[in-house]
Amino acid sequence: MRRLLVGAAALTMVVAGPVVAQDFPAKDLQGIIQWGAGGSTDVVMRSVTPHAEEVLGADVVMQNKTGGVGAIATKFVYAQKADGYTLLMGAENPQLYKVMGLGDIDYSSFVPIDILARGVPILVAKNDAPYGTLKELIDYAQAHPGEVKVGSTGPGGLPSVVTAMLQSQTDLPMTAVPYDGDGPALTALMGGAIDVMPAVLGAALENIKAGRIKPLAVIETEANPVLPDVPPVTDTLPDIATYLPWGPFFGVFVKEGTPPEAVEKLTAAYRAGAESDDFKKLMDERGYKLMNLSGEEARAFLDRWQSVTSWLVYDAGIAKKSPEEFGIPKP
Repeated sequence: MRRLLVGAAALTMVVAGPVVAQDFPAKDLQGIIQWGAGGSTDVVMRSVTPHAEEVLGADVVMQNKTGGVGAIATKFVYAQKADGYTLLMGAENPQLYKVMGLGDIDYSSFVPIDILARGVPILVAKNDAPYGTLKELIDYAQAHPGEVKVGSTGPGGLPSVVTAMLQSQTDLPMTAVPYDGDGPALTALMGGAIDVMPAVLGAALENIKAGRIKPLAVIETEANPVLPDVPPVTDTLPDIATYLPWGPFFGVFVKEGTPPEAVEKLTAAYRAGAESDDFKKLMDERGYKLMNLSGEEARAFLDRWQSVTSWLVYDAGIAKKSPEEFGIPKP
């Protein structure tokens, strides 16, 4: 009789397993945002997630967990169970952790639920800066080495990469001032604490239009439709086109090993969110490039971005380790 009971219990467990997976999500989820409130990653995630929640039939409780160029949030999510209930809402930074000596994990340790969009970088300055174009900034910085203070979100963040791009093409002696995200850095720029800032167009656009900061150049090979009068960086530094198009990206991830059923449902939910009319409208208005990639397409994009950017920062002398050490091929 005891054997029959044990057998029945085992059968119940076998049958119940798929049922539990199919019921995902059975509770609210947690969304961990790598960057601070008001920044570009925060804006993207808080815009797309309400649409995903409708598909999931559950709430995603979002929390900003800043620090370490996004590493604090990344490590936190990696330490959780691979059950699909803790989402990493991040930007591009983990793809550089290894070469920057910031950690031993990157997005290869996660499943990309959706690479939502790519940001377009733009170089902006405080309103009373004695330069109004990229060429004038270069001339001023060369005449006053170290005097120009450039906002940074830490080694490997967008500002450091864009600055490396610029400095690979010309002598641009500036002093980096670190901030915990592009939101605080842009606030500092408007207050005059720093002089210039490479930022995501989407995060800077409202302040540009309001006249609080002034744009110098968009980091593209052509002007962006939302700011058609701002020249592309290639007008001044044509050879920088080697790195373009380039930009930060925004994606939702779960820990590797998450059950396929949970990955499938999360992917469908965020795909629907990225396809919503108001999210598309927001992306267009802020100058983002909509991507909406998942599965192998997302992994291929992540690998290429890592290859291009890792070698860029290594060649610029700001990486601590060679990409070769981690098997990251040259682009």
